Amino acid sequence: MDKLLYVAMSGAKETMRAQAANNHNLANVSTTGFKADLSAFQARAVSGPGYASRVYATDSTVGRDTSAGSQLATGNPLDLSVNGQGYIAVQDPTGNEAYTRAGALHVDPTGQLMTATGQPVMGDNGPISVPPYSSIAIGGDGTISVVPLGSTAQTMAQVGRIKLVNPPADTLSQGVDSLYHSNSPDPIEPDANVSVTPGTLESSNVNIASAMVNMIELSRHFDMQVKALHTADEDSQASTKLLQSSG
Repeated sequence: MDKLLYVAMSGAKETMRAQAANNHNLANVSTTGFKADLSAFQARAVSGPGYASRVYATDSTVGRDTSAGSQLATGNPLDLSVNGQGYIAVQDPTGNEAYTRAGALHVDPTGQLMTATGQPVMGDNGPISVPPYSSIAIGGDGTISVVPLGSTAQTMAQVGRIKLVNPPADTLSQGVDSLYHSNSPDPIEPDANVSVTPGTLESSNVNIASAMVNMIELSRHFDMQVKALHTADEDSQASTKLLQSSG
């Protein structure tokens, strides 16, 4: 009977873990540039002394869906979305370089180009500073141009270029700050082939319908595991009664 209890208990626990990962994706349906986490069940044998007769399922995150989300037009000249594969380089709170797909940018009161969550945007020579301007534009290659305050449109000047990178997906890890960090201590070199579309934002690539169906399926799996636990308990009680009556 202990085998049934163990398998059902571990199944319920791992189903809850899978549900948590799925709910995390659903919670970020509206998060700009969010990439869905991918999780999968794997069969693992129970280690230890004795005959290897027990196998249980474990759930683990096996990566992320790197496909691009839809580009949503905003009309804001400081919004941008990365075309295809690639990332925007930013500075994380520790001062190291990190990477993001969330292109909702703004210029803070000190003139620094920032992400919506407060990370300085990196250029070829460090964080980008923007002088006072009457208009601003971002080119497809990440070049930032402004018309200085008090000047005419003919005096538009380039003030920097956003650092765009495209490292292999397996060289990046997502941190608790939702930024991607390189597995190497060295900053990633810029990639001139990465381009952006200004005036747009990339939506999350979470498929709402698929995530909702998965949530329902996982809920049913959890109910099955709990019923198995109850069945094991009932069988155990029935066995105890038979032994007591036979004694």
